[in-house]
Amino acid sequence: MKALFVNGSPRKNWNTHKMLESAMNGAKDAGADCELVHLYDYSFKGCVSCFACKLKNAKTNGLCAYRDDLRPILEKALASDFIIMGSPVYFSYPTGMFRSFIERLLFPIMSYDINPDGTRPRAIDKIIHSAIIYTMNCPEDLAGKIHYPELLAPNSDAAGLVLGDCEVLCAYNTYQFRDYSKYNANMFSESVKAEQREKIFPEDLRKAYELGKRLAEKAK
Repeated sequence: MKALFVNGSPRKNWNTHKMLESAMNGAKDAGADCELVHLYDYSFKGCVSCFACKLKNAKTNGLCAYRDDLRPILEKALASDFIIMGSPVYFSYPTGMFRSFIERLLFPIMSYDINPDGTRPRAIDKIIHSAIIYTMNCPEDLAGKIHYPELLAPNSDAAGLVLGDCEVLCAYNTYQFRDYSKYNANMFSESVKAEQREKIFPEDLRKAYELGKRLAEKAK
């Protein structure tokens, strides 16, 4: 059982990465063979609209035809039994690298054809269980008021439609800096952020662990 973990954050060893590592530990404990990739280590583009994946009798088999650094990662994704992706939220959306990955992963699998029963054929036969982890500076109550759930939902909706299913886990009000005194950021209370880091984030990590374990069990 193979699992791919995809870090869409430019930062390593911080919130998104740590959440993915915790999810990966849960998956490993459930027997999965895991690999973590950092998208910012690679040079790639989003979909270039070549439509090679939509040609009649296309031989792409669900794999994006464009050849760049991302292609080997996409091959690993298609070979996986489940995928857990993570991204911080910047200006109400996941990072551009994350979005480019989603485009390149999902579009070649999805068909423009419609079956007689109204369903869409897929370029791959298997279900790839998936989940998206979001980390954000925004507190949970404010996230609802500024419509984050609605703005982020299309990513998981698309992944669920194309891959088979997709869960979402959010970590709110995350700790951004090691030393807030060095930054122009007086809209935040460093003591509140520190308390979140010490008391709430460990619970977020536990939820990530359970997510990884749960997806591994589903994929068995």
